[in-house]
Amino acid sequence: MTELKYKRILLKLSGEALGGEGGFGINVSEAEVIASRVKEVHDMGVQVALVIGAGNLWRGKQGLARGMDRATADYMGMLGTVMNALIVMDALERAGVYTRVMSAVEMRAIAEPYIRRRAIRHLEKGRVVIFSGGTGNPYFSTDTAAALRATEIGADVVIKATKVDGVYDADPKKNPEAKMFEHMTHLDFLSRRLTVMDSTAVTLSMENKMPILVLNFWDNHALLAALRGETVGTLVHI
Repeated sequence: MTELKYKRILLKLSGEALGGEGGFGINVSEAEVIASRVKEVHDMGVQVALVIGAGNLWRGKQGLARGMDRATADYMGMLGTVMNALIVMDALERAGVYTRVMSAVEMRAIAEPYIRRRAIRHLEKGRVVIFSGGTGNPYFSTDTAAALRATEIGADVVIKATKVDGVYDADPKKNPEAKMFEHMTHLDFLSRRLTVMDSTAVTLSMENKMPILVLNFWDNHALLAALRGETVGTLVHI
């Protein structure tokens, strides 16, 4: 059996990953693709936790532009993450992977309340855990929720799932000569004002020595290769 570099991971997905071609709404086929990727990793013996955004259902900036209260907009986003968590849970369980949804916003009829020790126990029993409801507080992104939960459960790495191969010094779609970084420090990431991940999340990861791996989740081999210790994507670390 191949030795794994990471044995417990926190996978951060954007809500748009569930939106299909238009990036909006919930596409069941996309949920099934995500589930198949996670199942591959789970079947390798990796303990997997997920945090999923809600950009496919609600973009708070639209409300803020019309004068909406920021806290209200953020709470709506938290509810959207629960919906996304449920569709991915359903896809995973149809694929034969036991899954638990935990929410930072209490709604006992459809999700377990987030309890750190219970989450760790689920992972130890081989269940995939999906953390929803953000941090439970407004003014924090789901990127920050991912960094927080990864630290709490003792994950080996936060894997930021994107549609590009890693972090570049320029937009590779606009500049064909853009250079991709294989490694960079959290401070370098912050000083360059990169937008791949929220700066609060990166700062929290830096303070807790939590590495962040940015890779192309839609590449059929990238995630598995990273877990085997191959050089894939961009590793942000101390």
